[in-house]
Amino acid sequence: MITNLSTTNSLLSEWIREIRDTSIQNDRMRFRRNMERIGEVAAYEISKTLPFNAITVQTPMGEAPCAEMQRQPVLATILRAGVPLHQGLLSYFDKADNAFVAAYRKHNRDGSFEIEQHYVTCPDVNGRPLIIADPMLATGSSLVLAIEALLEHGSPSSIHVVNAIACSMGIDFLTRRFPEVHIWAGDIDDELTARGYIVPGLGDAGDLSYGNKLQS
Repeated sequence: MITNLSTTNSLLSEWIREIRDTSIQNDRMRFRRNMERIGEVAAYEISKTLPFNAITVQTPMGEAPCAEMQRQPVLATILRAGVPLHQGLLSYFDKADNAFVAAYRKHNRDGSFEIEQHYVTCPDVNGRPLIIADPMLATGSSLVLAIEALLEHGSPSSIHVVNAIACSMGIDFLTRRFPEVHIWAGDIDDELTARGYIVPGLGDAGDLSYGNKLQS
């Protein structure tokens, strides 16, 4: 299932505009905060799909019927670009456990690239919702490898992927491999360059959040 959060105009549309706009996006603090906000909106929307139990709590004046989430999710992200988006999810799912994957594109002289994945730390995800933050879903290659690595730590009850911007080709690649995944995208673009970058996209989310890197 794919949910494009920009199909209905909202405050999220403002934040998407700002992270795309070159006259605004170079304000790193604002860029990171907008990524966090997108994560917060996604967390709220995802929470509506999760199972809850009916419980009763004691107030100073009596008893009140309430709802309690059945199981806390595991929040995962791909370092380094996904950290602000992940923080937005964590601001709402504040009791969640967390997982981290270190992966990057290793480019070749001919313009092709492979995904290098060197580090995974993850709690038990068995029977729990797994929510993965990755700001840009371009080709989908790194995300597929990350999900495969996380699934070595159990079988989640559901898998959710949160992107600020997703490309339709990356969506197709990901859903062919994991048809059960629910993708929550701030917006969806349809073009991918030969080097695997989204157009119009927004550029390199990691560099915009934390500064340019020397590694290519």
